[in-house]
Amino acid sequence: MVGVALVSHSRDVAAATAELAKALVGSGTPAPIGVAGGVEDGGIGTSATLIRDAIKHADAGRGVVVICDMGSAVLTVKALLAETGASALPEGVRIADAPFVEGAVAALVTASAGADLDLVLSATDDARNYHKV
Repeated sequence: MVGVALVSHSRDVAAATAELAKALVGSGTPAPIGVAGGVEDGGIGTSATLIRDAIKHADAGRGVVVICDMGSAVLTVKALLAETGASALPEGVRIADAPFVEGAVAALVTASAGADLDLVLSATDDARNYHKV
């Protein structure tokens, strides 16, 4: 399955969003999901180490869609994607341009249904364009 990695400035926000997305998968087995929230000491921020670990946890060999909350979360993932050699992220890691909660749910539900990387990214695009009113 395609994996999903959630990158937030807050450990609590990332964990709660992952739990919500897993609950909305329904009765099936959720796709692998990794969570990187905050920094190592639990404070607010982003950590390249935690992000690497989350992506590694989510990687089942079919790609990983990364959902970021904002700002430095996106910049840190982009910097990691630019690395080469032994420190490079696995092949098939992509950042979704989607709202955090809606994108996480769309990505995990779609990935859990067995969709490929392009279809999971497409689902996050739909989440970004969904109008609530």
